[in-house]
Amino acid sequence: MYADHLVAHRGYPLRFPENTLPSVEAAIQAGARFIEVDIQLSQDGIPVVFHDRDLQRLCGQGGAVADYSLQQLKTIPVRDPMRFDNRFEDIFIPRLTELVELLQNWPDVTLFVELKRNSLQHFGTETVVTAVLPELQPVKTQCVLISYAIDALQHVTRVSEYPIGAVFDDWAEHARAEIHALEPAYLFCDIDSLPSGDIPVPTGRRLAVYECTDPQQALAVLSRGVTLVETFAIGEMLTQMQVLGAALGA
Repeated sequence: MYADHLVAHRGYPLRFPENTLPSVEAAIQAGARFIEVDIQLSQDGIPVVFHDRDLQRLCGQGGAVADYSLQQLKTIPVRDPMRFDNRFEDIFIPRLTELVELLQNWPDVTLFVELKRNSLQHFGTETVVTAVLPELQPVKTQCVLISYAIDALQHVTRVSEYPIGAVFDDWAEHARAEIHALEPAYLFCDIDSLPSGDIPVPTGRRLAVYECTDPQQALAVLSRGVTLVETFAIGEMLTQMQVLGAALGA
């Protein structure tokens, strides 16, 4: 039941380096039905799965994804050394096509694909969208395109029929005219920005919030109008929410 309301944010970062194939597969194995990942282009225009503006935190190396060719990126381990030390020297930044191939084994899993602003700014919206959409084609019915960049979402709606999600930091931003005009299927915002009491989610929208590892907090916001809660700890959250739900008679 709770798997329908949790999004594995960047896979399963509590257990594996984020946005990697082992992280995503572990999340699905733990029961995730929704996965969120981040997409950027390599220097040679290949969509890869990576969140940060530079490689320092996750790879211990300077430069951004756009500074390296795909072949160079495939030699740089995604170790997340501050959390995992040297346990994951054999995990690398995946291509989007590799993630799509994995997802084909799980047709009931929905993938939220975030188009990162830094890549959109570096290469241009049309270039990024044109590179990403064909690679998603094998799992098209499983994908939702999301972004902070409104112009990117506008372009997606002009050239495709993918559902979209608008991402913003503060709940109050959902009322912006340009977001309203987009008619996004999903709204994503920071859980700490939510108003108290019931949340007036616009008709036809589903509200997703980030980032939560507290099962009590997740249950509370779900009862107030939130549909989906993003978490770095998908397995633990599912287990703990089931225990709490049973205790509450939910």
